[in-house]
Amino acid sequence: MSPRTLPDEIRPHAEEYFENVAPAHDWHHVQRVAALAETLAAEYDPDERILFSAVWLHDIGRGREDRGEIDDHAEWGAEEAGELLDGFDVTDSEVEAVQHCIRAHRFSNDVDAETLEAKLLSDADNLDALGAVGIGRVFCYGAEHDQPMHDPDVPIEADETRSGATSVNHFHKKILRLPERMYTDAGRRMAEERRAFVEAFVERFEAEAAGER
Repeated sequence: MSPRTLPDEIRPHAEEYFENVAPAHDWHHVQRVAALAETLAAEYDPDERILFSAVWLHDIGRGREDRGEIDDHAEWGAEEAGELLDGFDVTDSEVEAVQHCIRAHRFSNDVDAETLEAKLLSDADNLDALGAVGIGRVFCYGAEHDQPMHDPDVPIEADETRSGATSVNHFHKKILRLPERMYTDAGRRMAEERRAFVEAFVERFEAEAAGER
């Protein structure tokens, strides 16, 4: 049996933060991000110790943010990850590298991913917001926040909110723009394919909502 790696050791500790976390950002999301990060990493040569430690820890603050206990799950998560990593055999530079990945992964943070590992985590996290899975997550998130799926009285051109007043508008405001935020060529390729699926879905949804299809 091969020895456990640092990410293997961290994983069960990270999972403890996801009890009663809503479906859009639950432990299954983290597992999908890990699978996507593995796919992307196959084309590059990242420090997998850093990358997958950050993958398991990147959303440990999400539940607290959703409950209104903190403002920024990425910043809180980075600090919490630093304390958690103190219990493992890691260097200060490794802790800082993991913390940078966590801080840089959030869509709305003004933190650019500066390392390959941070770029891969960001791309993997954004990919999980696209495609069929991404569509499901948007409607889960909307339901969590009592947001309507669609409101014909709030078309996208009249929606002045930052992320969309409805789930359908959220696709236009954020999700369909995600390919622009990809750092890696591998991420961009996957994002474009998933974006096309979402775009076709949104066009069909809007046509059906208008009674045209």
